Amino acid sequence: MRTIGFVISEKPNERRRAILPCDLARVENVDAVFIQEGYGRPLGIPDSAYTAMGCEVAPMAVVYDCDVICNPKAPEPAERLRFRDGQTLFGWVHAVQGRAMVDFLLDRGMTAIAWEDMYENGRHTFWRNNEIAGEAAVLHAVNFLGEMPGGMRAALIGRGNCARGAHRTLSQLGVSVTSYDRATVGRLRADLPRYDLVVNAIMWDVFRTGHLLTIGDLDRMRRGAMIVDISCDEGMAIESSRPTSLLNPVYEVRGVLHYVVDHTPALFYKTASREISAVVGDYIDELVRGEPAACLRNATVIEDGRILDERISNFQRRGRTTRPATSVAG
Repeated sequence: MRTIGFVISEKPNERRRAILPCDLARVENVDAVFIQEGYGRPLGIPDSAYTAMGCEVAPMAVVYDCDVICNPKAPEPAERLRFRDGQTLFGWVHAVQGRAMVDFLLDRGMTAIAWEDMYENGRHTFWRNNEIAGEAAVLHAVNFLGEMPGGMRAALIGRGNCARGAHRTLSQLGVSVTSYDRATVGRLRADLPRYDLVVNAIMWDVFRTGHLLTIGDLDRMRRGAMIVDISCDEGMAIESSRPTSLLNPVYEVRGVLHYVVDHTPALFYKTASREISAVVGDYIDELVRGEPAACLRNATVIEDGRILDERISNFQRRGRTTRPATSVAG
């Protein structure tokens, strides 16, 4: 049997948690679960609520010694120093987009099970978190427009879970939404002067050249218009995009406001935590027994320091060093 540790992410303003006491109730091997002290504090959950379910609440060093480490966000550089060789990382890894993360996993001979690649019956297991990313980005971004968004026009790029969340919230705010995808982006460029908002919810293929919108395209947008790049692929889909933070979410390029926050679900961390925990609770026993079923096997992108996902190998060979696209998938 293996142990699984739930650690507190040190990414700034990250208060989402991957497991709640209510979802431990259906875990058979709960005695193999270790929770970092103070884990549930942002949600108002005391350590005693976890121990009452049969798991162990322990100091950070003890939890980081577990066989499997669950950290929803890719570990920050300081956090990586706490890992030991041969462990398994379970969370949003985004190894295809991030060379530094891949190097860390390979150097330590680790295994990575990527939440962004977990699917059951053709549906992404964390689909609701992706919707929240779209909802939260729109709700946060419009605060920086300086005026109520009702009656505005928005171009929405994408048709996945994240785009669905963004569309729902834009419509509720009284914004008229026109949807585009990769195939119709040419029409979007022609339509740009019509829009007050351009919302990108497409995770960019890191091997693709070119952009959905170039810096030159900004000159055709209305002054004071806003780009909400939920995908946060630096310099890729939106050439002028560079990731921002919850504390400093916007910047301006050629008179167009840009919002590129890379973990918008953290704004609604209580809702996001409930949705994440409901999924994670289903896989704890598989991880503890070391008997992953198809969903976890297919999401294992690196195993014992060996790359299994060809996309990562191709990415490494091309020497790309972009930041991960964290909002659409995490």
